[in-house]
Amino acid sequence: MENHDAHCTPHEQRLGCTRIVILNQHVGTRTVILDGQPQDAGDRPSAPDSSENDRHSVSNSVTDHEAHSFRAAQWRMLLATMFCYLFYYTGRQTFGFAIPGIQEELGLSKTTLGWVSAAMLWTYALGQSVNGNLGDKFGGRRLMSLGAILSCALNWIGSFGTNLTSLVVPWAANGYAQSMGWAPGSRVLSNWWPHRHRGKVYGAYVFAAGMASVLAFTTSTLILEFDLSWRWIFRLPVLLLLIGGVSYYLLARDRPEDLGFPPLGSDKDAESANDGPPSTEDTEVESSWNRYRHVLANRAFLIASVSIGFQNLARYGLLIWVPVHFLGEDWKNSDTRWVSIALPIGMALGAITNGWLSDRCFRSNRSRVIGIFMLLAAGCSLVMFLLPRDHVLSVPMLVLTGFFAYGPQSAFWALCPDLLGKERAGTGTGVMNTFAYTFAGLGEPLIGWMIESRGQTELIFAVVAVSCLMGGVISPFIRR
Repeated sequence: MENHDAHCTPHEQRLGCTRIVILNQHVGTRTVILDGQPQDAGDRPSAPDSSENDRHSVSNSVTDHEAHSFRAAQWRMLLATMFCYLFYYTGRQTFGFAIPGIQEELGLSKTTLGWVSAAMLWTYALGQSVNGNLGDKFGGRRLMSLGAILSCALNWIGSFGTNLTSLVVPWAANGYAQSMGWAPGSRVLSNWWPHRHRGKVYGAYVFAAGMASVLAFTTSTLILEFDLSWRWIFRLPVLLLLIGGVSYYLLARDRPEDLGFPPLGSDKDAESANDGPPSTEDTEVESSWNRYRHVLANRAFLIASVSIGFQNLARYGLLIWVPVHFLGEDWKNSDTRWVSIALPIGMALGAITNGWLSDRCFRSNRSRVIGIFMLLAAGCSLVMFLLPRDHVLSVPMLVLTGFFAYGPQSAFWALCPDLLGKERAGTGTGVMNTFAYTFAGLGEPLIGWMIESRGQTELIFAVVAVSCLMGGVISPFIRR
């Protein structure tokens, strides 16, 4: 038995097919696997009628086994990537819980700590513009694993900081290490999953990221609950990230070819639908310069990148400053410290729901579901701005704010291979994330300054509402 790559038919391309051709030389049959299901290729040579049923039985047996093997490998790559990213945020979303302790011990202001947070976000943005392309060129498996290990080490180094310099330098370097995770992992997924499944696949990936926020918030709150120093917030949770990085290197593979399967077909259907540049059949022959040139020439992609910039400004405004809001002034004895965990729970649920809706209810019309979610997020943030910290509706409204503010990320990341083709998915994801974290970095010192000058932590939600409104207004101009 031999495996042969073959082009999908136009009908199969519209379905985003996964086509694997099985040629059994002994029985003279040729069959394809379409999205993991055996299909008759229609080119079986003539044979005596008496043996036709035997041939068909043997062919189906071979094909079923190959199809199930490929489907199992697809799910293994998705689950391995989700498992690794489940721990990634323990390396960068714990900072908000450390802010009160850092202020008390090192005497740094909220505005200054906002700039420290911005430094990490901006180096993350810079790293995304580089590491997305490196993921396309060298494969995402190595980069994602290496980033996890480096981030763990840099968190430990930062935990020994005694002044602004010894805190900001390792934290900024950690931003670059963290940037080695998302875009390379996205490239691995786009190598393994066809166009029509990407909404739910990226929804699952973003769900893992949302659950990573839950894990980061829970472990940080537990450290405060046990009266440990803020320094342990940078030491204990990231040990999980180390485990995730090593596991991913052992379990994942960059492409179907690495396990003996043919590659997925090119995303030509998605590209022709959005008038994007044609994809290169062989990624190896396209230079890094050409990848960036094609990505930056795609108008719809650039509009999506600006929209996600506003969305991520809102997201990180919530992730960094909501813990500060609910910890309050007496942060060591706060009665509302656990309320913050409602935010990432809502985010995780929003991510997987948004991905499912974009595929099933909106027929992969990502821009529409992005706009709806962001406008609803603006409304929920406005309600949070008006509610007292200890109000009975704080928890459900915080869940809804996280649900609608973070949910659109599933659709945004699915747009990268949709608009650019899977061959440039890593580069596109990196460039889009550069926009996202550049905007987020601009928001951090602004929010810190507003809280410090006015003494009102609820101003977080006003900034989030405006940012979500801006992103929602822009989103209809994205055209696939």
